[in-house]
Amino acid sequence: MGKALKEADLAQALGEVPIGAVIVADGGEIIGRGHNLREVNHDATAHAELLAIRQACARRSSWRLTHASLFVTLEPCPMCAGAIINSRLDAVYYGALNPKAGSAGTLINLLDFPAYHLSVPSVSGVRGEEAGERMKAFFGRVRKEIKAAKQAAKGK
Repeated sequence: MGKALKEADLAQALGEVPIGAVIVADGGEIIGRGHNLREVNHDATAHAELLAIRQACARRSSWRLTHASLFVTLEPCPMCAGAIINSRLDAVYYGALNPKAGSAGTLINLLDFPAYHLSVPSVSGVRGEEAGERMKAFFGRVRKEIKAAKQAAKGK
């Protein structure tokens, strides 16, 4: 999870929401990395998990990521949960809960959805406090910037 947190820091340095992900093969090798790039790439699908999955698939020359696990700083959203299932990852470990779009147990658990006939075990709270603090600090700054912009607009 430490490497995923470093990816989150890279996202934050770019002005992105600080979410990072790494995919680790059973032997311990990192085969995929990603951090949010939605703003930079102008791409709604440029989530950390999807970028890490794409890199791992390219590295393996396969869409199947069995014998590998995803570590991500925030609970996956529905889109990322779908990609996790479809890529056949063995497990997901995530940090902070996602109260707005959490799809690994907070709002719904798409990773263990009987209709899919597939299940991906998940573990929450892995260094969750650290991941959550990054999110709180980021959105606190965003709210302050919005408030300052509104006040400046009123003053003109």
